[in-house]
Amino acid sequence: MGVSLQLVAMLVERARNDGLQLAGEGRLLQLPTKRVLESAPEGEITDHVGCEKHDPGGKNDGNNRNGTGAKTVLTDGGPVELRVPRDTTGTFEPQIVKMRQRRLTGVDEVVLSLSAKGDHLHRLRRPEVLGQRSP
Repeated sequence: MGVSLQLVAMLVERARNDGLQLAGEGRLLQLPTKRVLESAPEGEITDHVGCEKHDPGGKNDGNNRNGTGAKTVLTDGGPVELRVPRDTTGTFEPQIVKMRQRRLTGVDEVVLSLSAKGDHLHRLRRPEVLGQRSP
C-alpha cells in the first residue's frame, strides 16, 4: 500500500514537536489504530444481529447486541486496548480481529494508508480493507 509522503512528514513533524513517538505506548498512531480495529467488529456485529446499534426494530428478535468486552492486541506499534462487541446468544465471531487473537501485524501501515487516502471509518467495516476475505 502506498502512503502519502506528505502525511508521513506531517505525522513525524507533529510527533517531534509534541514529544510523541510514532510507535509504542502513547504513540501518535494509537488512537487511529484503535478506531480502525474497533470499527470493523462494529460493522460485523451489525451484519450478524441484523440491525444497527440502538435500532428499536431489533429488540426481542432472538439475538441482540450485549455490550462489549475488553481485549488487548499487540500491533507493530505497541499494545492497543479494544472494546469488542458481544451478542446475547454468544454466536458472534469477529473476523478482522478474531476471538483469542492477540497479535496483529501491518495495522499501522493500513491506518496510515487509509488516512492518506482520506477514507472514512465506515469503509473499514468491509473485511477486504484489512486484508481479510469477505465471508
